[in-house]
Amino acid sequence: MEKNIFNLENGQLKEIANSFRTKVEEGLEKENAEIQCIPTFITPKTAGIKGQALVLDLGGTNYRVAIVDFSKDTPEVHPENGWKKDMSVMKSPGFTRDELFKELADMIVEIKRDEEMPIGYCFSYPAESVPGGDAKLLRWTKGVDIKEMVGQLVGTPLLNYLNSKSEIKFTGIKVLNDTVASLFAGLTAPGYDAYIGLIVGTGTNMATFIPADKIKKLNPAYNIEGLIPVNLESGNFCPPFLTTVDDMVDATSINRGNQRFEKAVSGMYLGDILKSAFPLEEFEEKFDARKLTSIMNYPDIYKDTYVQVAQWIYGRSAQLVAASLAGLIMLLKSYNKDTRRVCLVAEGSLFWSENRKNKNYHTLVMEKLRELLNEFGMADVEVHINNMDNANLIGTGIAALSV
Repeated sequence: MEKNIFNLENGQLKEIANSFRTKVEEGLEKENAEIQCIPTFITPKTAGIKGQALVLDLGGTNYRVAIVDFSKDTPEVHPENGWKKDMSVMKSPGFTRDELFKELADMIVEIKRDEEMPIGYCFSYPAESVPGGDAKLLRWTKGVDIKEMVGQLVGTPLLNYLNSKSEIKFTGIKVLNDTVASLFAGLTAPGYDAYIGLIVGTGTNMATFIPADKIKKLNPAYNIEGLIPVNLESGNFCPPFLTTVDDMVDATSINRGNQRFEKAVSGMYLGDILKSAFPLEEFEEKFDARKLTSIMNYPDIYKDTYVQVAQWIYGRSAQLVAASLAGLIMLLKSYNKDTRRVCLVAEGSLFWSENRKNKNYHTLVMEKLRELLNEFGMADVEVHINNMDNANLIGTGIAALSV
């Protein structure tokens, strides 16, 4: 491939940013929009959080369990990064809800507890929050497809299952998306005008706080005011300027036509983009972003053309993330013209990946974001990137101990 078909000029990125903003506004107005904008009915405490919570973090391939203790000034996570377990088995054909519950419970019942406590469940799949803090699963992503759970509550059945296995009970459960958890974790750093949670790992998504009066689709009976955490489900955005290679990746995916932004950006798909760019050549079956970055970082053992195209794909992913952030910040500034300082809590293995031969991913994102904000006339906006240890766990613990 001699020509860089993945190159995006700033004019194109500005179009993508504007399209993203428009699609978010549509998602705030009506159900089942391209970018769904799912309100989360949990009001996070920003001060006075006390107690302990059991935190579950079910991601794309991994599962973590920890106890988060808020009895001191700084939240403490025990053990330091949580107990971890590979959950690739979730992607097995015919995998059931009971099998999932057993896999989740096996680690929890081993934890020694002296007291009852609430559960915070960071659930990294599209789910509709319901009043009270539970959520209904909308659809599976990332290669998982447990059909019997779609449309059902995520938290309550698991809480009942765990309490049936435990002598010391759990007092309740709050379910939230991983981006909302990252968003909540950002609140431990006060003094910002706006907060954004961002995930760029196996999948990708964003969350932020939106004024209730701007969420036109909110049920008036809920009588909610102030800022509401919103899980954008931005991975389903279909940006302009995708390529024929992206179309090939989409055509061979299990959710054809959906998650087009995620398929152009996230770690699960970057390897597929590279493979589809060379359709006549053979690659190993498991080929994700980790393999892509390996090609970039160890170029001597790969074909020059693979290394070059890998760099293009990696760079475009970062540019698309920057454009989506610019679009979201434009929208937030339209709600509050005094928005100057934005806290971005970013998580995900791809976002924090290293590129030994060029700039690292997060540097590419932030430099392009700065360029775009300047071109949009928002030079006064400062975006501070916050790389928090265990942001998901801390934010989920905040949710568990909040209203």
